Amino acid sequence: MARSYRQKHCPVARTLDVIGERWTILILRDLLLQGPRRFQDFQESLGGVAPNTLSARLKDMEARGLIGRRPYSDHPPRLEYHLTEKGRSLGPVLKALRDWGRRHSSP
Repeated sequence: MARSYRQKHCPVARTLDVIGERWTILILRDLLLQGPRRFQDFQESLGGVAPNTLSARLKDMEARGLIGRRPYSDHPPRLEYHLTEKGRSLGPVLKALRDWGRRHSSP
């Protein structure tokens, strides 16, 4: 599991405990914008993410109820990841981050 801010009284810290690890928000972005994705899709869109890191983030996000997975191939076994309702509820948060980035950062 990810590191914790250990500030259970603070809703911002609790939210960061869920989505604050590197790559997590970008995985959410891809799922929100493009729908269900496969492991190799994430590797292509998230240039620079190590496979073990991506795997760890996906497992953590699934354990926290943000994403689900379903098989799309039995031989070899392959998975497709999709947002749960809890994961989709982060859409406005990501939109706010995008809007802030458009206003206050340069490309």
